[in-house]
Amino acid sequence: MTRVQGLAPRFAAWRVLHDVRHGVPFDIALGRAMVDLEPDDRRLAHELAAGVFRSRSQLDRTLGGVIDRGLESVRPDALDVLRIGAFQLLNLDRVPAHAAVQTTVDVARRIGGDRIAGFVNAVLRKLTTPAPEAALGPTDLAERHSHPPWLVTRWRERFGVAATTALLEWNNTRPPLVIQPARWSRARLEAALSDRGIEFRPAPHDAGLVVTFGRPTELPGFVEGAFLVQDPAQRLVVRYLAPEPDTVVYDACAAPGGKSVAIGEVAGRVIAADRTFNRVRRLSETITRAGSNRIFVVQADAEHPPVRGVDAVMLDVPCLGTGAFARNPDARWRVTPEALTTLTAQGGRLLRATAEVVRPGGLLLFATCSLEPEENEAQIERFLTEDRRFRREPSTEVATELLTTAGDLGLFPQRHGTDGAYAARLRKIAG
Repeated sequence: MTRVQGLAPRFAAWRVLHDVRHGVPFDIALGRAMVDLEPDDRRLAHELAAGVFRSRSQLDRTLGGVIDRGLESVRPDALDVLRIGAFQLLNLDRVPAHAAVQTTVDVARRIGGDRIAGFVNAVLRKLTTPAPEAALGPTDLAERHSHPPWLVTRWRERFGVAATTALLEWNNTRPPLVIQPARWSRARLEAALSDRGIEFRPAPHDAGLVVTFGRPTELPGFVEGAFLVQDPAQRLVVRYLAPEPDTVVYDACAAPGGKSVAIGEVAGRVIAADRTFNRVRRLSETITRAGSNRIFVVQADAEHPPVRGVDAVMLDVPCLGTGAFARNPDARWRVTPEALTTLTAQGGRLLRATAEVVRPGGLLLFATCSLEPEENEAQIERFLTEDRRFRREPSTEVATELLTTAGDLGLFPQRHGTDGAYAARLRKIAG
C-alpha cells in the first residue's frame, strides 16, 4: 500500500468510514486505521474521514448529479471511496485535482479491482466545480452543511438563520486540542510545554489549555497523567458543580472519566460508575493514568444506584449529543426524532433514580452535551414540578454570560466557542 505515494492516508480514511458504517465508534475506528501511519499521513487521514462525515450531504448531492443511475446503484464501499475523492476535489484546495483523483482511484482498485477503479475514475473526472450555492431555507442549509434537515429546521426556528449557520459552520470545523491539568499543576504543565517549545494558549473561559500539537501521547507528562484531553465545556460543567472539599460524590455515568478526575481533585471520595463493561474499562484506564487515589470505580446502572446518602451526584446522562458534532462528526447521521424521545425519557428515569440517593441538603447536578430543550430545560422543569424536595441553586463559579435566565449552565458552540453543554444544579431541601 505504501508503494503508491499518498495512498496510505486515503486508504486509512476509507477504513474509518467502512468501520463506522459497521458500528465502530469514530475515535476507535480512527485509532485502528492510523496505527502504522506517519504523522503527516495521520493528520490527512483524520481530516479526510472527519471531513466526509461533516460534508456528506454536500458530497452525496454532488455525486448524485454525475452518476447516471443515482447513488442507490453504488455499493457502500465504493460510495465511501467516491466521497473521499469528492471531498478532496471540493474542499481541499491544497490537494491538486490530479493527485486527488489518482490516489482515490488507487484505493478503489485496492478494494474492488479494475472495474471499480474505472468507475471511480470516470465519476471523479466529472467533478470540476462544486454544486452552486442555494437559498437559505432549512433544507438548503442542511444540504449545504451536511446536517439532518429535521434538526436544522428545529435550530433555525429556535436560533434564527444567522446563529444556525454559525452553529453548522462550527460543527464542520476540526476542534482544537484542549488539555486539562490532572496530576500536574497548571503551572508545571505550562512550564513543561514551554520547555519543549510547544505553543499553547488559554482555552475559552480559561477552562484548560489549547495546544498546537498533533498527538496527546507525545506531549510532556502524558505517561505520568499530567493532563487529560477534554473540551472546555466538560470542565465548566465540573466548575459549575463546585464540589465541596472532603465530600462524597457519586458520578453516575462517569465514562470516559474526565469529570471524575476533576471532581477527585477536590472531593474526599468519588464513586465513579458506569453500566457496561467496556465503558467501565475505559473509565478505569482514565482514572489509573490521571486520577487520584480518592476515586473508586464500580460497574453499576444509574437506574439502580449502588450508593445511598451521598453529598453530591454528578449525572451526565446519555443524550442526543447535538452539542458535540464537531468532535464526533459521524454522530449527526445517527440522530433521529425518535432517538430524541427515547433519550429524553431515559434521562428522566435516571434523574428520578439518582435523586433518591442524595442526602438531605446535598446536591444533584444534571448535565448533557445536548442543545435540545426537551433533554435540558424542559426535563428539569418537569422534575422540579414532580419532586418538591429539590430547588435550583445556581453556582457562582462560572461567568454569568454562560448561564440561562433560570441560572442553569447553557453552553452553545456558536456563542461560547466550546462544545455545547447544559447543566442544572439542584439542592435537596434538608428536613
